Amino acid sequence: MREYRRRRDPARTPEPMPAATPAPGRGDTFVVQQHDARSLHWDLRLERDGVLVSWAVPRGLPAEPGVDRLAVHTEDHPLEYATFEGTIPAGEYGGGAMTIWDSGRYRTEEWRADKVTVRLAGGRVRGRYTLFVTEGRNWLLRRLDPPQDPDRAPMPRTVEPMQPVRQANPPRDRDRYRYEFDWGGERAIAFVSGGRIRLRAADGASIRAPAGLPRAARRLGSRAVVLDGELVTLAADPVFVGFDLLYDDGVDLTDWPQQQRWERLDALPWWGGSCQLAPRFDDPAAVRATARDRGLPGILAKRRDARYRTGTTSAAWKRIPA
Repeated sequence: MREYRRRRDPARTPEPMPAATPAPGRGDTFVVQQHDARSLHWDLRLERDGVLVSWAVPRGLPAEPGVDRLAVHTEDHPLEYATFEGTIPAGEYGGGAMTIWDSGRYRTEEWRADKVTVRLAGGRVRGRYTLFVTEGRNWLLRRLDPPQDPDRAPMPRTVEPMQPVRQANPPRDRDRYRYEFDWGGERAIAFVSGGRIRLRAADGASIRAPAGLPRAARRLGSRAVVLDGELVTLAADPVFVGFDLLYDDGVDLTDWPQQQRWERLDALPWWGGSCQLAPRFDDPAAVRATARDRGLPGILAKRRDARYRTGTTSAAWKRIPA
């Protein structure tokens, strides 16, 4: 515990600073804390020999096997840390908000200096995980069991977006559709996972994320999503305007009706600032007139029951000039 104490000023941080080493517990407590510090990460702590052996996992615990996550071995923490939640002041070591993401019991299958294998039984995470050294303090964390949800879909690494057909006028059966602005920006697919974001163009090329997007991605925490949208300039600032949700934390939404995807999209807790939700309307004539007044290229008509067909041009979406 010498290193833990050396890094912290008990007069400034609310973190537990026990005067004496507590009596060892049962040796089977674990906690995963979400730590919104300089970079968002998750701290995995396993009770062992009267302390919490700790790893910082930048992208969180993997939900599927075959996915390796970096886990940086940090200093041991006191057992009291297993119930700690609070805000470490800015400027202090680990400054930022700390919340308990999961906790429970674990069973040790193997514990060596360079490899640890355990079975976690928490409220959110259950199953076998292994940690093993790669170099120095850097370890890798891997799930050994199948996903807890047998229907869980892995997050896609690439998506070829669906494209609209071109049409001169709004559809006659207008009530089957809702209408959005055609912003005339750069099409962008946003992959958000572990509080981090990457953007890909329609052709798969990497796009540099505007400055505000990485911070916005933190608001999703450990939730993994894939969104379709556009990068546009609003009030002189680059903004991601999201208009579809294709994947949401283990659920492939591409075969869901458009209306249901919209409802799930609207509920995402990250809209605002550099991430804007594309507005939708029911009156195509009014939207078209507004697009014309604002100098936008046109509008999009999207059928409420449309499925998202990746890599296709679908008549369920129609691009109509202003």
